[in-house]
Amino acid sequence: MKDNWKGELIENIFNVSSGAGLSEANFKPGSCNVYGGNGIIGFHSECTNKNIELIIGRVGAHCGNVYLTKKESWITDNALIISFIDKDVSYNFWYYLLKHLHLRNYAFQSAQPVITGGILKRIKVSFPPLPQQQKIAKILSTVDNVIEKTESAIAKYQAIKQGLMHDLFTRGIDVNTGKLRPTPQDAPELYKDSALGLIPKDWEVEELGSIGEFKNGVNKDKESFGSGTPFVNISDAYPEVLNTSNLSKVEVTSLEKSIYKLDKGDIIFVRSSVKPSGVGYTTLYEEESHTIIYCGFMIRFRLDDKINHNPFYYNNYFRYEDFRRRLLCVSTVSANTNVNQESLKKLLCIKPSKEEQIETNLKLISITNKIQTEQQALAKYQQLKAGLLQDLLTGKVEVKITNND
Repeated sequence: MKDNWKGELIENIFNVSSGAGLSEANFKPGSCNVYGGNGIIGFHSECTNKNIELIIGRVGAHCGNVYLTKKESWITDNALIISFIDKDVSYNFWYYLLKHLHLRNYAFQSAQPVITGGILKRIKVSFPPLPQQQKIAKILSTVDNVIEKTESAIAKYQAIKQGLMHDLFTRGIDVNTGKLRPTPQDAPELYKDSALGLIPKDWEVEELGSIGEFKNGVNKDKESFGSGTPFVNISDAYPEVLNTSNLSKVEVTSLEKSIYKLDKGDIIFVRSSVKPSGVGYTTLYEEESHTIIYCGFMIRFRLDDKINHNPFYYNNYFRYEDFRRRLLCVSTVSANTNVNQESLKKLLCIKPSKEEQIETNLKLISITNKIQTEQQALAKYQQLKAGLLQDLLTGKVEVKITNND
């Protein structure tokens, strides 16, 4: 800790008060942000606070969350309000410092965690003089701005991809031009009716059971896990392409390896999921260098003809929103949401030419690469921020003030 940092109990730094209850009967839509323990939850016509304030979630799942208001707000009784005794402080710095303290760890544990003003006041914190506070906050805010812009870019490209997938899997590509076909409204002569609605005339509609084979994964007792053969679990199935670098392991027999081994081009469906939205997601296995199997909560789909039914194309089609809606309609709900082989076999899919499938893949790869580039940048910035938080908010790295600050 640097010599110029002070150590104080929080009760000597700021006062803590509770927000004001806001009943549904008294709620009137307006322009004031309404803050609860989980951030902005609505907009009210009246405000309880007209200044910039720090807010801390008081109870439940969002206990200890920290927010910085940017405008006049109504702060509910699910949150605590921080008012500094010495007004000459950097609110941004204290926002970062309080988040870094992980206040939830100080909460009183009952039926649900609760943090009170009394608990907060007994916490001791260390902090630098105001000039250093302001510079630390500026550094961290700059990184946050970059992270926010990167997240926005990811969201934009993901939205573009969703729109592109809709066009590619309803209109498709004219392989002679490399461009999307005109819409049915603009060129109805290019389309025909099918069990899936209007589709291009040269497409076919097939049942999944007619183009490939389904196989449930292996079930093992808990003593078998921890060593042996790499296996795919539910948590591994959500990326478009299976990442095999950090798979868990399970002891299996030679016979089980031969039965449940993945081949290049296999598509794996999630068979059972706690969340309904998770069932039926697919991942594509693109390697062939070593033996990998898959667990009993998953179903392997192996295409019979990987030339005319391109695995990359169909894996993306299975992740397309219209196909997922149809899959969820045939799932069953008990303790978990499940889908079985018989239901999957009857699901319909499109079949463009192999050339069109490849053209479609190229367009999807292009937008996916942009998303992955931004995601890699985001991971780098988040790692940078984590290091800065540790270094700057503990005084491990000295922040020097210059004439430009």
